[in-house]
Amino acid sequence: MPNSIEITDLQKRLGHFVLSIDHLQVPTGFITGFIGENGAGKTTTIKLILDMLRPNRGQIQVLGRDAQKDGSLAKADIGYVGDDAGYWASMRLRTIANITAPFFPRWDWALFDKLLSRFRLDPKAKYISLSKGMKKQFELVIALCHHPKLVILDEPTANLDPLVRRDILDLLLEMMEKEEVTVFFSTHITSDLDHAADYIVFLHQGKMLLFGDKDTIIEGHRVVKGPASLLSPGSEDKFISIQKNSFGFEALTDDPQWALDTFGKEAIYERPDIEQIFIGYTRKEDR
Repeated sequence: MPNSIEITDLQKRLGHFVLSIDHLQVPTGFITGFIGENGAGKTTTIKLILDMLRPNRGQIQVLGRDAQKDGSLAKADIGYVGDDAGYWASMRLRTIANITAPFFPRWDWALFDKLLSRFRLDPKAKYISLSKGMKKQFELVIALCHHPKLVILDEPTANLDPLVRRDILDLLLEMMEKEEVTVFFSTHITSDLDHAADYIVFLHQGKMLLFGDKDTIIEGHRVVKGPASLLSPGSEDKFISIQKNSFGFEALTDDPQWALDTFGKEAIYERPDIEQIFIGYTRKEDR
């Protein structure tokens, strides 16, 4: 099955900032988490994928089409939720849907009503009257009710309470399973991706640090803790990152067997979460 997004030799300059991605593939039918700190280049990447920006060089394929030459043809198959939906504040939800529907040949009014009901959203309510969480729920409904093949989310759960975030993630998982929707999920809230993602991309200061299957990445790393007396200059250099304190050290390794052979039972070995891995790699880059 072809990838939903393929990026090759991409570069985009915005003032002093440079986004550079040598190669990235977003597999079809899965949730790919796109992780990076604010300012890492996540939104810039998404705008390039959607042909809202043009790269200085490189190629982007979206659903088998060239994003620059044929991007408009792919947009009927894409659902998008970003920071600002741009809806008129005084419009009612049903009116927004009436205006949006003609742009999507597979618009499904039954699904629209079903998802509104699921989130307890009143179609007669004005957009301005919704809370921030309700607005994101409504924007997700609009993004999903035309049966997209690809859903692109740019920080959709930022500043939302945990219950709303979980509702959004649960719906994405259901749609992915029922309709084989591909989800490209940009966020700096890594706990969301612990729950939902299949693949992970780490972006830092415009560069891709790591990409792969989430479970494989996690299983390939360990957090190692122990007394400072265990360390030697050679062993310190083998870690991706290391922190020392008065109690000892805590470090990240991508070679769990080496760590076990080196420190044995005198150290503690823990399975990391996505945030610990991301922080470890960014510290390595910033050294």
